[in-house]
Amino acid sequence: MKSSRWLFGLIWLAGLVLGVVGVAERLLDGHRLAGYTSYVPWGIWVAAYIYFIGLWAGAFFLSSLIYVFDLRRLEQIGKLALFTAITTLFMALLSIWFDLGHLERFYSVFTRPNFKSMMAWMVWLYTAYFLLLLVETYYALRGDRGPLKVLGIIGIPLAIAFHGGVGALFATLIAREYWHSAIYPILFLTGALMSGGALMTALVAFFWPRRNPAWADLVQLLGRVTLGLLMLDVLLEWAEFSIPMWYRVGSEYVLMKNVLFGSHWYVFWIVHGLLGVAVPVALLITAPRRPLAVGAAAALAAVTFFAVRLNLVIPGLITPQLQGLQTAYQSHRLSYQYTPTVFEWQVLLFVVVLGIGVFYLGYRHLPLTAGPAESELGRPVRHPDAISHSLDAGGE
Repeated sequence: MKSSRWLFGLIWLAGLVLGVVGVAERLLDGHRLAGYTSYVPWGIWVAAYIYFIGLWAGAFFLSSLIYVFDLRRLEQIGKLALFTAITTLFMALLSIWFDLGHLERFYSVFTRPNFKSMMAWMVWLYTAYFLLLLVETYYALRGDRGPLKVLGIIGIPLAIAFHGGVGALFATLIAREYWHSAIYPILFLTGALMSGGALMTALVAFFWPRRNPAWADLVQLLGRVTLGLLMLDVLLEWAEFSIPMWYRVGSEYVLMKNVLFGSHWYVFWIVHGLLGVAVPVALLITAPRRPLAVGAAAALAAVTFFAVRLNLVIPGLITPQLQGLQTAYQSHRLSYQYTPTVFEWQVLLFVVVLGIGVFYLGYRHLPLTAGPAESELGRPVRHPDAISHSLDAGGE
């Protein structure tokens, strides 16, 4: 088991080194090495921001439902869900911070905000949510259910309104026909629930102490929830694509045709359709009682959901608002084509590796997998080395 941990440690360190190189280039050269253009100002960092925000919202919803509706069968994963929400929210804010033109000016939204801007409201709400998560985690670790229920009651409607508002931020941009859809706020909510729920299922499957007698039942229950949310998200996605493409006319049809059959068709069909939907659904249906199979399915669904966010952000930017604009001026910076550069992937790798490191530190040093009876006593609990158990091939 030590050799496995050493291997994962070396992979993590290699990823950190590559990521630091990308961050150094970002700090020294700004956006010069990025693949986006004046016409396509957003890239994978904005897509990653939306993706991580969805993971945060899903984990936060799960924790709030546990403490507000007193879901005893899931109570013991409440602390893990809260800490996962903190970690993914940190990753989301870090991703969008790297996208800023002037990183050093981020504080301006606090010192001189323009509250007519949706962005200003979002930053202030993120800050409030981060503080709310910290307070909730504090009380969860102490086993104090009273404040947790009150905070959860406050947090659920705000989280629904806020994450739906992120979808509305895109949907209200009438100049971007690909985004201008009333279904976007709902798609953001269901996507958050599915991806965040799938992430929690994978974490419980692979990192929960297997000597815990409730481990297999927990994974099985979370697997059923993940399957239901995944099918709901696919149903809404079918509605989103099938209606505009029915008669094969209009600007939306051209954009969606590009998503399905354009140069990056494999992002939709292979990464999302095959690895993110077909394989997870098959595993969740055929092996619902095998925790490692359920965990693998959930991990695939959670990770590959990033492709959905890429297919949301990029296609909405690659069509000219004026016909012929793409040929009016000729320059490599005036293009409607976008492919992420190695530099952009390196910065994103840094965010992911740093988030994994933060989660691992919390997992190792906080009683996130302690049972409810232990946490209610308010005693610090040192859990067993669950990582060693998760790597045990005979645990299934």
